[in-house]
Order: sequence, then C-alpha cells, then structure tokens
Amino acid sequence: MEGQTLTARLRQGGLDKTLETLYGGLGLEAARSRCAGVLEGFARTFGKEAEALFSAPGRTEIGGNHTDHQHGRVLAAGVDLDILAAAAANDSGVIRVQSEGYPLITVELDRLTPVPEEENTTAALIRGVAARMRELGCPVGGVEAYMVSNVPGGSGLSSSAAFEVLMGTMLNGLFWGGRATAVEIAQIGQYAENVFFGKPCGLMDQTASSVGGVVAIDFLDPASPVVESISLDLAANGYALCILDSGADHADLTDEYAAVTRELKAVCGCFGKAVLREVPEEDFLAGLPQARRAAGDRGVLRAFHIYEENRRAAAEAQALREGDFAGFLRLVRESGRSSAMYLQNIVPAGAAEHQEMMVTLALAERLLEGRGAVRVHGGGFAGTAQAYVPLEELERFRAGIEAALGEGSCHVVTIRPVGGVRLDEVK
Repeated sequence: MEGQTLTARLRQGGLDKTLETLYGGLGLEAARSRCAGVLEGFARTFGKEAEALFSAPGRTEIGGNHTDHQHGRVLAAGVDLDILAAAAANDSGVIRVQSEGYPLITVELDRLTPVPEEENTTAALIRGVAARMRELGCPVGGVEAYMVSNVPGGSGLSSSAAFEVLMGTMLNGLFWGGRATAVEIAQIGQYAENVFFGKPCGLMDQTASSVGGVVAIDFLDPASPVVESISLDLAANGYALCILDSGADHADLTDEYAAVTRELKAVCGCFGKAVLREVPEEDFLAGLPQARRAAGDRGVLRAFHIYEENRRAAAEAQALREGDFAGFLRLVRESGRSSAMYLQNIVPAGAAEHQEMMVTLALAERLLEGRGAVRVHGGGFAGTAQAYVPLEELERFRAGIEAALGEGSCHVVTIRPVGGVRLDEVK
C-alpha cells in the first residue's frame, strides 16, 4: 500500500488492526467512518490530502487524588475516548488547527513566548507545546490539522491534557522522527499548561494520556517520573467503569484548585520544603500546631489526605498486581471518603444550594447498594465522579443516574492500551 493516500489505505483496510486496538469498544466500522470523516474534514478545510492521522486519549484517574503536584504517587489510565486529528506539515511557519465545530486557530511560530491575552485558550496550549519542543531541539515547522473529539469537555477525562499530548505527538512525529518519549511529551504538555495556559496542574493527566493503559506513576522526581504499566481487565473482574457527569461546570473554579496547592505550600513552608513529599510525616505531625497557624486547618487536613493517599495509590497498584480486585475497590472507597473529608474537593467553599458533585456521589452510592465503589474524579468541586459498577447492574445503574442527572450523564468507558499515537505508522 506504499504511496497510497491515507483515504485509500483506510478504505482498503490498511489501518484496521490499529483501529481495532484503539477503538475496540466503538466497533471497526464506526472507527473507520470517524477516521474517514476527519480526513474529509482536512481536505475540505485545507484543500489537500492529509499526511498523517494522530490520536491522544482522555484519561481517568484511578488513585492518587491531587497527589501529583506534591510529587506523590498516582494510578491512572488512558480511556477509549480520544481526540483524533488528520494533519500535514508545511513550510509556512504557522500552525493552523481546525477543531470540528469551532473557529480556526492560527499560531505563528515566530513568537513562541507566552501571550497574556491567550491565557486559558487553546492557542496558548499550541504555542506552549511548540515553544517547549523547539527549546528541546525539535525543528518545529508549520502544520495544518483537522480534529474531532469525543472526550467531553469538563468531564474530568482531561480533554486539555489529551489536546496537549496530541499536539506533542503530532509535532514529534512530523518533525522529530518520534524522538521524544511518551513521558517527555507529557512533560511538554504540562509545561504548556503551566507556563502558557496559566493553570498550575500536575503531571498525571498528561502522563496517563501519553503512555496509555493503566499506569502507576511515582513523581518523586518529576523530571524523571517512574512509570509502571499495570494489567487490569475490568470485564474479567465483572465490572464496568463509569464516569458520571455531575452537571456542574468547573470552568470558574480555578481559585478552588489553586487554593489546594497554595495551602499545601503553606504547610510545606513550615518545614522549609516546597512539596509535601519532601516533608517526613513524623515531622508534619510533630509540627502540627505550627502548620495549623501557618496554613489553617483546611490546609492541614489536606496534608493528612495527601500522606494517606500516597500510601493508598501504591496499595491500589499492589492489589491489582496481586489480582485482589475486592481489596482494590475497598481502597477506592477509602480514597473517596478521604477526598470528601480531608481534601475537601467535593463542594466549593461556601456553596449551599449547588452541591452537584455531592448529590452525584450520594445517588451513585444509593444505586450501588454497597457493591462496587464511587469516588470524586480528578480535580473535583465539579465535573465528574468515577464508579465501578457490577456488569449485571450496569443498565439499572445507568438508568438511575440518567433519570436524575440527565441523558448521557453516565459514560461507560474502557481502558485503552496505548496513549498518544500516529495511527498510520502503528505496526
């Protein structure tokens, strides 16, 4: 099939093996149709054939709620929802991205420094990824890309990290021969989000999206995180993974997220350290009165959560290694309780009338009737919850959630075995 266009390869089944790996739950015909639509969209928008197809998945946080920015341990996974792009390089010195249903975004590569008016925009992420890759030696050039996404925005599945990983994977494939590793692409995405987009995120989202599968990650040294793949077959254990949309938008909650890191930083400052992983727990306990005065009681409670959640994330990974799924679910439930009681990322400060996340958790617990597990998912305060649901109860559970929270509020996802990838080069 050498020399054929991507459209011809797709029609003749040349990408089928890759599509089955990435989109097994979607079905081969639906996956082919989606790729064909992206290629057609590219040709319609840019007046030529695409050179390559790229994909980056959303991610689900399995364990380690808010531990990554404290150089802690997490357990996460890529899922079968992704951003899919058709792309081609050019010599224009401009990156042009057309996301289906949105205005065309243009980023000129002669200015690769943060642009204040671009903060919190997609253009900032594009510029940030390109800037960091060029700093690292990638000869970034002009690109045209047409994208579609089935990662719901605000879903807690981290569509922003998927976009960063997609851009990094695209530039890496088109201009650098795939030289950057999956972890390096994740770090590039985090840099773009921190420095250009203006959000002080950790590295978990990008790593899970970039690496794929289930990964246990230790961020003791964020420059060289230790990433271990963990085997998990949810269906073989009799469970489905559901992401529950609480109906609350977290777009205006930047201050709530920033307060978590700010208060933990105040705790760490009492001990002359930058992050909690550097503060021995016995020192924290001995210095509790001082920490309460410096950071307030909420900051101290959040520190209690981080210490225990680090141990819990490691224990969850070990339970999965040993095939102890019941023990894993117990730890997930403990994580959810700790997030609510100590981390306090369920209800925004002062909220009374609107507590969508807490209602979602209460409803899911009621429907599960003591089986499975449910916990806040990702950053919290709004967005989504995560539930492990017995397969024989899945339809009843989904119907109960959607009757209360709205149609489409219960997303059943599967774990995707690979992360950011160039589809037309996968063997």
